[in-house]
Amino acid sequence: MIDDLPAGLTARHPAEDDHPRVLAVLDAWWGGLKGAAGSTERALLLPRLYFQHFTTTSFLVEHDDGGVAAFLVGFLSQTERDTAYVHFVGVDPALHGQGLGRALYRAFFALARSYGCRHVHCITSPENTASQAFHTRLGFTASGVQPDYDGPGLDRVAFTTGL
Repeated sequence: MIDDLPAGLTARHPAEDDHPRVLAVLDAWWGGLKGAAGSTERALLLPRLYFQHFTTTSFLVEHDDGGVAAFLVGFLSQTERDTAYVHFVGVDPALHGQGLGRALYRAFFALARSYGCRHVHCITSPENTASQAFHTRLGFTASGVQPDYDGPGLDRVAFTTGL
């Protein structure tokens, strides 16, 4: 499924019962970004429905012992048939810099291309400068800050790239 993972890791499509396992790592992986409000925001942005209805376009990476190492939740746009969307991505901070995030995106890009997509979009919060830098290194183009993108007070930076 994903060939270029670091040793000791395997990838698969997630299942519904992976939802609580992924939620359990969010606060630690985001280092408490934005405090309690950020914790609630992250959990609300990743409801169970993604693990029910978007499993074939999403990925879960696990350690040999079954622990969550990384994930990417993405889907194909029903409105813009040539567009795919990465909704949420996380990589265990202990694995940063090993190419795991890049491998997840490459796998998603290949999947999106196989469905005829020519563009990929995603967003991040203005406070998440590491995410912004990562997406820029992958070749995404960033918008300016878009106020209230995800609701009142939930500003976002939008990204797009061609495939």
